[in-house]
Amino acid sequence: MDSETNHDSIAKPTGATQQFLTFTLGEAEYGVDIMMVREVKGWTDTTRLPNTPDYIRGVLNLRGIIIPIFDLRARFSGTLTEPDAKHVVTILAVETRTIGILVDTVSDILTVGTADIKPAPETDSNLDKRFVSGLIAVETRMVVLLDISRLLTPDLEQIAA
Repeated sequence: MDSETNHDSIAKPTGATQQFLTFTLGEAEYGVDIMMVREVKGWTDTTRLPNTPDYIRGVLNLRGIIIPIFDLRARFSGTLTEPDAKHVVTILAVETRTIGILVDTVSDILTVGTADIKPAPETDSNLDKRFVSGLIAVETRMVVLLDISRLLTPDLEQIAA
């Protein structure tokens, strides 16, 4: 078999694909659209803002831009993260704003077919489906895709006011 024939036999992806940056909070794995991600950086202390929910950790100055930092663990469960040098802040562009989310670790970049993204199931759990854009099964784990704009927009409006 010549190399041209061998090259033609390599499976090529078909259909639309999307990429997601995945990260962990405890044992759970979440993902956000890679097109929203601007930067990933280590944890640094923030300046707390008065009269904001606990899950808004404060703001930090990133090259002259003041960015609010959200603690996703606290946003989901009410339990504040005790950040250390291992924690990560992922800087995201959400609509016209730049924000940061505090997470335990950044895991991977996943490329998946749009058809492989499944809707969140109907459950009686604390899962608020408004904030979940879908689920991806990856090997033996499940990645919850977040709709960050729906999750944090009310808080961004509060900060702006």
